[in-house]
Order: sequence, then structure tokens, then C-alpha cells
Amino acid sequence: MTSHPTGTEPGGQELERALSNRHIQLIAIGGAIGTGLFMGSGKTISVAGPSVILVYMIIGFMLYFVMRAMGELLLSRTGYRNFADFAGDILGPWAAFFTGWTYWFCWIVTGVADVIVIASVYIKFWLPTIPLWIPALAVIVLLVLLNLPSVKGFGETEFWFAMIKIVAIVALIVVGLVLIFTGFTHEYEHGTGTASFLNLFNQNGGFFGGEFMGFVMGFQIAVFAFVGIELVGTAAAETKNPEHNLPKAVNAIPVRILLFYVGSLIILMSVVPWQNFSKDESPFVMLFSLAGLGAAAHLVNLVVLTSATSSANSGIYSTSRMVYGLATDGDAPRVFAKLSGKKVPQNALFLSGVCLLSAIVLLVFGLDKSQGFSIVTTISSLCFMFVWTIILISYLVYRKRRPQDHDASKFKMPGGLFMPYVVMVFFVFLLWAFTRDPDTLAGLIATPIWFVLVGIGYLALRNNPAHAKLRAEHNAKVAEETKAAAAYTAGR
Repeated sequence: MTSHPTGTEPGGQELERALSNRHIQLIAIGGAIGTGLFMGSGKTISVAGPSVILVYMIIGFMLYFVMRAMGELLLSRTGYRNFADFAGDILGPWAAFFTGWTYWFCWIVTGVADVIVIASVYIKFWLPTIPLWIPALAVIVLLVLLNLPSVKGFGETEFWFAMIKIVAIVALIVVGLVLIFTGFTHEYEHGTGTASFLNLFNQNGGFFGGEFMGFVMGFQIAVFAFVGIELVGTAAAETKNPEHNLPKAVNAIPVRILLFYVGSLIILMSVVPWQNFSKDESPFVMLFSLAGLGAAAHLVNLVVLTSATSSANSGIYSTSRMVYGLATDGDAPRVFAKLSGKKVPQNALFLSGVCLLSAIVLLVFGLDKSQGFSIVTTISSLCFMFVWTIILISYLVYRKRRPQDHDASKFKMPGGLFMPYVVMVFFVFLLWAFTRDPDTLAGLIATPIWFVLVGIGYLALRNNPAHAKLRAEHNAKVAEETKAAAAYTAGR
């Protein structure tokens, strides 16, 4: 499925490599730090206790290997624009179709949730009487306008969005350390608490205060915070010097997770005993308020507003590029393969913008309550897990069928033949975790509907003679590569 050169459409147009190392680094940070940290961490702390630190570390550790697999594959062939391309090239045309459309659906669902949160929570915080559809529509129009001019414009926007998140987290860590080292004390609902690192171990049941099931429930909430971590892979075709910039961005992911997720959670639960956190309140607001910062609620609201807008901005960018890729390969209508004079897939961008308008429908019918969000975020998490699994399976097949490419790689995945299986077993554990709560179970039951719809679309596409030719070419290529791999292995 990589019949065109990097990002090329049959008419000769191609995506512009305008994203610098600075953009890619911050896009990777923006993808790894979602609204889940600023708002969702209160719920994970209240459910799992200090063991939530371990939850984030385990998820981050597992997803690092998904990113390394993606990095090696993207750099193995210059024609790959994103992971749908290498999935189609390695696993077959079906994989490009399912991966591309599922990733599009992932971000549309996430984008709709972001727009609803922005309108019904963050904007409403400052403008409580405004009809919710007005800020929702304004945000969607803004997102399209931010992406329409050029990919460099998107890169700049994400750079500053991510910078605001970083400043907020660093400020939280600095303020928290000051409170800890000055022995700050405060009255809580459950008694008096003194800021100390010992709070991680000597409060209500110790480190595993939420007990085993609380620890498990932490995974089902926390995994949504990591969706978008693979975003750097959808920017591959528009990255300057990807051989240098992609490995740098991927390798920095563990450090970011340790600093931003684990560091901020350690500080939060050291300052405030974990049982005092509310699932309905941002821990960031709580800590800044304790520090005597009267405008804490307004500042944190600005940060989470920026974070949600950043997530939706990333979503509309990645969905437009994925639909563009599908269109150039014949898996979506050709009209979406058209690029503007600024090398932006504007028709694909408008499609994503129109789909985000469904957020207004949900707001009008009052479907912005927490139960609905649990279901929506579960569906999104499961679809992202499908994409991550396809990346791992593609990697395993690549190792078997293209050993010469792996040997020549300058960005080899560590534990390449073992870790994909470990990560996929972990994903099975996550599926089980989603069955432990009625809302997430409802999302788990609803998710297969999407795959049935995509399956119907693929069956319709299979009848196309051009697609039959693609499948025949893929089968011939597999036979040729298998033979070449056997000869290469025998000659080593």
C-alpha cells in the first residue's frame, strides 16, 4: 500500500516536510500529556491510591516499546507516511484499511469528547450562561482555521500548547517541593495532613491503599491519558530529517513520562494525603489553592482548556492526514486526496471538522454527563489499543520477512522478538480491567459495532478490481520477500 513516494498523491503533489525537530519534540510531548493528567488524575488517585504511580509507569513502559516498534518500521522504508502505510505494506491491504479508518475514528471520538468538555466545563466555568453550542462551534471553526494555512502553522500551535502544559507541570512540582520541604500542614475532611514523601506509604493502607481492585481500576482510567502518544508517527511524512528527529522524539518518551506523570503524581500525593483527593476536582487546582494562589482555579482552567484544545487540534491534524493517505491508496473517496496550494489536505480536514459537529448535537441533547464520557473514553482507548496492536503485529511480521532490513536499521527496537508479546498480553489484561466497571464494560460491548461497520466497508471495497489487483500484488510480494529472507538467513 505504499505505491506512492512519501506523502505523494498520483497528481504529483506531496505533503510538505515543514516540521522541525522543535515541532516534533513538542508534538510528542503534547501527545504523551493529555487532559487525563490534569483532570483525570484526581479520579485515578481516589480509586488506586499511591499505587497509581506504578500504574502510569507500567503503561508508559509498555507503550514505549510500541513507539520503538513504530519508529523502526517508519524508518525502514522512505515511502511510509504513517503506520497505516506500513501495516498495509507488511500485513496486506486489509490492515491499511482497518488501521487507517480506526485511527480516524479514534481521534474523531476523542475530538468530540474534547469539544464537549471545552464547551460544557472549561468555557462554562467563565461564561456560565452562554448556550453550550456557541463555544463548541467556535472551537471547531478555530481548529479548522489553525490547520488550514500550513503544516508549519499546526506545528507552531502545538509547540505553544505543549509549552503551556510543561510550564504548568513544572510549576506544580516546584510549588509542591516547597510545601514538602517547609513541612506544610493543612486541615482536611479526614483530619490534619503534613506534606511529606512518607504520605505515599503511611496513609490508609499504605502504597496500595486502594487494594488490588483499586490498582486494577487505575489502569482502565489511566490508559486514556496515554492516547495520542503515537501521534509523532502520523507526522512522519511532514518531518524534516525524520532519520534524526523521530528517534530523538521516541527515545525521550520515558523521561517525559517519569517527569510529567510520575513526578507530578508523587508531588501531589506527598503534599495531600491520597484519600483527600476528589474524583470530581482537578488535583492541580487543589495543590495551587493550598499554596495560597487565589487564582489557582482560573489558571488551571486555562491550562486544561489549552490541553483539551491541543488534543482536539492534534486529532483534526492526524485524522486529515490519515484520510488523505487512505484516499491516495484508494481506500477513501479520491476527493480527499486533493492538497491545497499550501500542501494541506483541505478536503480531508473539512471532513474531520464536519464530523466534530456531532459534539454540538450531543450537547443539545444533554449527553455531556460523566457516564457518557466513561463510555466514550473507553471506546476511544480500545480503538487506540487496536492500532497499537497492529503496529506490534506489523513489527513481528517485518522481523520474520525482512531480516535484512532489521539488520540494517539504525533504530532497532530493544527486545524486538520478545517484548511485542509481553505488551499484547498486557493489552489483554487491560481488556479484563475494562470489564470491572459498568460504564467501561458498556464501552467495551459497544466498540465491536465500529469494527463491524469497517468490515462491511472493506467487504464492499474487496469487489473493486483495483483492490483485487492490490491483494494479488501483495501476495506476490510476500512470496518474494519470504524467499529472500530464507536466502539471507541461510547466508548469515
